[in-house]
Amino acid sequence: MDAADLAQLLTPEGMALLDRTPGVSDGGEIVRVVSRLRAEGHDPGLVAAVLTQAKLRQKARGKFGDFASRMLFTEAGLEQATRLQVAAQHAGRFAAAGLTRVADLGCGIGGDAMAMAALDLDVTAVDRDEVTAAVATHNLALWPNARVELGDAAGFDLSRVDGVWMDPARRTAGHANTKRLADPDDWSPSLDTVFAAATTTPTGVKLGPGIDRDLIPDGLEAQWVSVDREVVELVLWSGPLARDGVRRAATVIGAHGIAELTGPADAEDVEVGPVGTYLYEPDGAVIRARLIGDLARSVDGRMLSEGIAYVTSDRAVTTPFAQGFRVLDTMPLDVKQLAARLAAEDVGTVEIKKRGVDVDPAQFRKRLRLRGRRSVTLVLTRLEGRHTALLCERLTDVVG
Repeated sequence: MDAADLAQLLTPEGMALLDRTPGVSDGGEIVRVVSRLRAEGHDPGLVAAVLTQAKLRQKARGKFGDFASRMLFTEAGLEQATRLQVAAQHAGRFAAAGLTRVADLGCGIGGDAMAMAALDLDVTAVDRDEVTAAVATHNLALWPNARVELGDAAGFDLSRVDGVWMDPARRTAGHANTKRLADPDDWSPSLDTVFAAATTTPTGVKLGPGIDRDLIPDGLEAQWVSVDREVVELVLWSGPLARDGVRRAATVIGAHGIAELTGPADAEDVEVGPVGTYLYEPDGAVIRARLIGDLARSVDGRMLSEGIAYVTSDRAVTTPFAQGFRVLDTMPLDVKQLAARLAAEDVGTVEIKKRGVDVDPAQFRKRLRLRGRRSVTLVLTRLEGRHTALLCERLTDVVG
């Protein structure tokens, strides 16, 4: 979407047409909608822009819920946008720290700024791309305490605000088909600019969860966030936005609500020990934050193997920080032996998890030739240096 497309979309005709055009995904349905709108006499360019927005709104419901039905998007902006439930956590930090004037530098389509404005923070959202800034302006129109400025985040006068939120653009410029930028110097703003701001102004910085940990400055709180078992971001907090005594945090969001595991540093590891009755697979945020040792101690556990993120224990514990399994048997990682065992156990559905072994789960599953009625989990890993398969059932299936 370019500026001309957006200008046409933002007309009364364009917005009315968008509001009565449902989200579509099926190819045949798209053709029918296009034909109908053109038959009504609408400009082909406007029809294309409306249809693109209708599809993006439908896709955006996973991140923005009902808000998506009144928002505008760019393809790249939606991909990079923060989920609204996560943005609410960001905004809560600023509110809890007593910071009332916040700049969202590199605001994208405005997801984080929306959450901040909803908490009555005075928000200045800045983006250097004209189309993106216009989209953010539309999305923030409901909040008089939010404004959007077109400009470079690196040149923003930080004395205007009490706190800063930054989500550096980590992809090439554009609204669709962008590519990731590997070098932090190429981000906008660059990582050096971000960290310089964090030394003078209370700052929250959203980064990719897989960033090199050596790039994280000492003294900042590093918080890895997962949603429904997917690690979605790393946030670095400075000044009063960082919590006292917390330098590592794993925030886990799911059906259980929100749970956190925190520590003053990377957790000390626990010893490797024999396979117990139960196996725990730590949430990805716990792994990224290197708090596996603390998780293991909370379940009276030990590591299954050196350097592999599985914890074993003789206690059944329900925890938001790990998926739990009852270990039914330990076997060599041999497809013929496993196929025979699963056939004898009437197993027809297998969930395959792996760490420390080079196995394609989809191909491995085909070779098992499953035909039964039961379901189990196979954990493929290394145990005492040997490739091993653990036959398991999910703890949630057997423990309330």
